[in-house]
Amino acid sequence: MPKPDEMFDRTSEWSALSSFGTDERLGATLGIVSGRRRQGKTFLLRALCQATGGFYFAADEATDGESLRQIGVVLADYLHSPAPLVFGDWHSVLEALLALGRERATPVVIDELPYLVRSNPRLPSIIQNALAPLSEDRDASRTRLLLCGSAMSFMGRLLSGNAPLRGRAGLELVVPTLDHQLAAEFWGIDDPATALKVNAIVGGTPAYRREYARDDSPTSPNDFDAWVLRTVLSSASPLFREARYLLADEPELQDTSLYHSVLAAIAAGNANRGGIASYLGRKSGDLAHPLNVLEDCGLITKEPDAFKDNRTVFRINEPLVTFYHAVMRPIWSDLEHTHDAARLWQRSQRRFVGNVLGPHFEHLCRHWTRHLAPGDLLRDHPHRVERGTVNDPAHKTSHEVDVVVFGLDDDNRQQLLAIGEAKWGETMGMPHVERLRHIRGLLDAQGRLAAGIAKVICYSGAGFTGELRAEAATESDVLLVGIDDLYRRDSRDA
Repeated sequence: MPKPDEMFDRTSEWSALSSFGTDERLGATLGIVSGRRRQGKTFLLRALCQATGGFYFAADEATDGESLRQIGVVLADYLHSPAPLVFGDWHSVLEALLALGRERATPVVIDELPYLVRSNPRLPSIIQNALAPLSEDRDASRTRLLLCGSAMSFMGRLLSGNAPLRGRAGLELVVPTLDHQLAAEFWGIDDPATALKVNAIVGGTPAYRREYARDDSPTSPNDFDAWVLRTVLSSASPLFREARYLLADEPELQDTSLYHSVLAAIAAGNANRGGIASYLGRKSGDLAHPLNVLEDCGLITKEPDAFKDNRTVFRINEPLVTFYHAVMRPIWSDLEHTHDAARLWQRSQRRFVGNVLGPHFEHLCRHWTRHLAPGDLLRDHPHRVERGTVNDPAHKTSHEVDVVVFGLDDDNRQQLLAIGEAKWGETMGMPHVERLRHIRGLLDAQGRLAAGIAKVICYSGAGFTGELRAEAATESDVLLVGIDDLYRRDSRDA
């Protein structure tokens, strides 16, 4: 089924949905569609229903009785019934939805499922019973029931453990954010440095361009600061309060002040549990629950240390949340009441570069190396790319490594392919290479597999000295990755 012309990317997602929704085999089936808010899930599902003549219902925050009335009205309109259908319970709703697929494969979408389950916790069990094996209604139907939601903690539990729907789904589709290369194309930004700075603020969320910024993109590198002022730091812009609303949208986050404080700690550079606890003035053990909840909601990710099994750091998944906590929250009152935020923005440049741009650049370097780099960059395909900490006993210190690349040999042993350093605003030179070579020697002395022949990679957003370029041209162990490389589309996997 052809993808709609107005749909940007989402080729694999559309293929999976259209294949599922048009499967003519007898027997109703279940699909789960999830993903963080504003990623275009509703657009995908509405487009599927329009293309196939399927049924779409978007739930509201309502009582169970009102939701039953709403779906009765929408279903009657779909069936061209002269009067609303009246349902006394969800059992009868599921019977009617399965009946839609009696003649042909029919996608049936229930969007914002968490709203319905909040009012009726029994709904997953009711769906389970309707789709039970040897059920007459199920076996005689070709309904392709798609349940969708943005509450990641809820959707993640829907098919896990002893959940009623575990083992029932024939499709489990997570709609991701656009990566930085696709985001640059979507925003129509040709300059890599400008694209990366925009990505560090709004990430790859499609809705932020079309609905929130109303297709306002920086027209040139010189327009970036003005774009920030008119689309993110303007109190009249929807993006201004979006980071606060993202937390309010998550039903699991009861004490939002605590969660905002945890996110503020991470955005300020306190990435491990001890640093977060110190920032909040709490004991480390008190943070287990809020950190787990934020992780379940998809707002943060726990990243392991490549060389220390017992050490992890936390990273905020949504760039806009990082930007809000690092730049906006400390001056929130001033931003709300000023008529000209330019002075406030200029005063925030240090926080923007140090707490937003720098960490985001490091993350993109790891992502690019793992997923988008040319296949011949290293001697083997990257199997794992992480950050790491290397002890230096002779100097009684440790070294942070921004990019650690492992491959997988024929015996399933993880061999070290490369280590790298990423600097957003610093021209890199020979001292950076010598530091990496020193760390490589430490890893070789530790007996790390293939450490002695690992490449050293310098990633820079500001360029490289002539001396370093000459070194890379003559020494095969040195690789240079500039910002243009990160955005070169011919590096994408075919």
